[in-house]
Amino acid sequence: MSCSSSSGSEGEEEGFDAYRKGGYHAVRIGDPFSGGRYIAQRKLGWGQFSTVWLAFDTLTSSYVALKIQKSAQQFAQAALHEIEFLSAAADGDVENTKCVVRLIDHFKHTGPNGQHLCMVLEFLGDSLLRLIRYNRYKGLKLDKVREICRCILTGLDYLHRELGMIHSDLKPENILLCSTIDSAKDPVRSGVTPVLEKPEGNANGGASTMNMIEKKLKRRAKRAVAKISERRGSMVGTLGEEGSSKTERCLDGIDMRCKVVDFGNACWADKQFAEEIQTRQYRAPEVILKSGYSFSVDMWSFGCTAFELVTGDMLFAPRGCIDYEEDEDHLAMMMELLGKMPRKIAIGGGKSKEFFDRHGDLKRIRRLKFRELEQILIDKSKLTEAEAKEFAEFLRPILEFAPDKRPTAQQCLEHPWMNVKTQNNEDHVEAQMNNLHMKG
Repeated sequence: MSCSSSSGSEGEEEGFDAYRKGGYHAVRIGDPFSGGRYIAQRKLGWGQFSTVWLAFDTLTSSYVALKIQKSAQQFAQAALHEIEFLSAAADGDVENTKCVVRLIDHFKHTGPNGQHLCMVLEFLGDSLLRLIRYNRYKGLKLDKVREICRCILTGLDYLHRELGMIHSDLKPENILLCSTIDSAKDPVRSGVTPVLEKPEGNANGGASTMNMIEKKLKRRAKRAVAKISERRGSMVGTLGEEGSSKTERCLDGIDMRCKVVDFGNACWADKQFAEEIQTRQYRAPEVILKSGYSFSVDMWSFGCTAFELVTGDMLFAPRGCIDYEEDEDHLAMMMELLGKMPRKIAIGGGKSKEFFDRHGDLKRIRRLKFRELEQILIDKSKLTEAEAKEFAEFLRPILEFAPDKRPTAQQCLEHPWMNVKTQNNEDHVEAQMNNLHMKG
């Protein structure tokens, strides 16, 4: 499945009961929106707040992603919140070069379940999570990782430095490739003719949506056993049998350019809305400890994402148990990789006393198994020792416990690891010059 919005889920279906008053709007292929400007083509994905559809824009003769929010008041407020940040990002990026998803239009649509706020976004391709899965969790080659990281950092630099905006939920699901992995799923590259009217036999309001959900639920039940082996996050370094037994795919024909999406949890640096932000595996230590946060939380999430691109594994995937909760396990994993947390940081948060004693030691997890980042990279990827060392030197400062010591997105873009091609080219030229000099 190709998702073109942050709300697009890549797993289970949303279910029948969500199509009710205050819930989702049942969409049929060929349904018109905004006075007939946008015509629904096929479903791309869904989220807790919305469904996302591929639509044809009859005004510009182009394909777009139509995000239709649930109609209840709280979901409408969430949509207005996202529209505020998407509009600010679009207004400041006239030339569309900042690697942030572009908001094209927004409007209200009235249906049987209420009034739904709709957002029209540029059509993008698959998420980085889908790319990681497509490559069977084997990790991408460094040149492709650099290309992806350059796009992510360009987007973060724009959000942080120019707009004063914190994304606050950066992760592979919320970064979309600019085109689909499978060209057949791209409406432009595949040359598919757009649907401009409702197909015959599609007259029952929402019937096609319900039938599609029912069919997918049946297929999902058949695949349930196979899916168990592919589930991620049970522990760092645990892969499904399918992922471990197959080699990575060839990704040479895939465009690695990408954009940051999903601004449903974004906030202004000087006007924050929530204490608990970020998806668990990409959550920064200061968020867990409730020490306050700023732009550097996005950089922490970026570091976790970069590691995942290189190795195919999540950097941190904590689990709670009877003796300690998930937060403490998460902090322990961080310290096993990065060393003991400085006492000032460990005891300086609103929740510090729940996890640390006055000396800055964890209360319930005493034995830590320290690991070197460089060695983990060698074990989990096909990097040489030299490549692992260079990447670790790039990644380690981004994962600093002290938020103010983490580099900015702009500084990361200038890091030698991000510009290794330029260095190699210069070395090659210098070698050629030396060779000519020796011959002379």
